[in-house]
Parts: sequence; C-alpha cells; structure tokens
Amino acid sequence: MTSPNELSDADCIAKVKGGDRAAYDTLVLRYQDRLFNTLIRLTGSTDDAMDIAQDAFVQAYKKIDTFQQKAAFYTWLYRIAFNLAMSHGRKRKPLTVLDADDTTHTIDPTDACSPADHLESTERVAAVQAAISSLADEHRQVVVLREMEGCGYEQIADILGIPIGTVRSRLFRARAQLKEKLASIVE
Repeated sequence: MTSPNELSDADCIAKVKGGDRAAYDTLVLRYQDRLFNTLIRLTGSTDDAMDIAQDAFVQAYKKIDTFQQKAAFYTWLYRIAFNLAMSHGRKRKPLTVLDADDTTHTIDPTDACSPADHLESTERVAAVQAAISSLADEHRQVVVLREMEGCGYEQIADILGIPIGTVRSRLFRARAQLKEKLASIVE
C-alpha cells in the first residue's frame, strides 16, 4: 500500500476528483508552508497571508475538477492565491511593511559572530524586506517568485499570466530599484 506522502500530485488530484478528501489533505500538507511563506512576502502581513492561503486552498478544492494539469499543481494553486492577494490588496491599501521580526532570520548558537555582527545582519535583513515591500506590486511579485521561490521565467509568466519578456523587464526594473534603495548596504 502506498503512503499518502509517496503519492504524486497527479495521483492525489485523481483521488480527490474521485471523492477522496484525504488525498487533498496530502496536497495541503505538501504546499501550505511554501504558499504561506510566499504570501507573507507578497502581502507583508502574516495575518493576511494566513487568510489568503486558507481561501486559496478552499477555492482550489472547490475548483479541482477544472484543473487540467497543464501546469504543476503548485503553479495553479499559487495563481489562485495570487489573484486572491491582489483582490485583497486592492481592498486594503496601503501595503503593510514586512514584519521586522520575521523568523526566517534566526540566530544560530553555533555561529561565531558577535552581537554587533548579529545586529548588523538583522538590520540588513530588515532593510532588504522593507525595500522589497516598497516595490510596486508588479515588481514585488516577480522578485518574490524568482529570488525567493526560485521559479523560472516560464513558470513566473505562467503564474502571472504575462509574457516572458514582461517578466524579464519587470525583474530588471525591480532589481535596479532594489539596488538603488539598498546602495548604502551594498557598499
């Protein structure tokens, strides 16, 4: 017997379409952390990210019969979450700055850095997060997907529903803006 963790996304989706709700739990467990972390970077708010991720999983479950497996399940799920985040963002401007106490930057007790080095590192992380948060939505999206999620240009184009050339130009502009905003740190 195959354990749920050994099932591919396609197998899980086939089971869900056949009425097996437990197979959807496997997909949720497989992608919830990744989606949540991406949404935090996109929205700048852990509360909003949690709400949007939950809504995205509910909508994906309801629409699972429309999933045609032309793209990866996560790409499809992310597109649903992205649309929800954009709708949420339009309703709730201005954008909140990313939490300075983001737990993605933690102290490793085995590190041999001084408290001053740690403070400087923490300040750099906060400055980078603030710079990313200050980007226009279209630029922040491509930076998060490319630099933080590791998506390729084609996958980003697919997720955002834009041509690859647009992905490249937005990424170029976003990087230029970040370089300008972070010039004092880069020195």
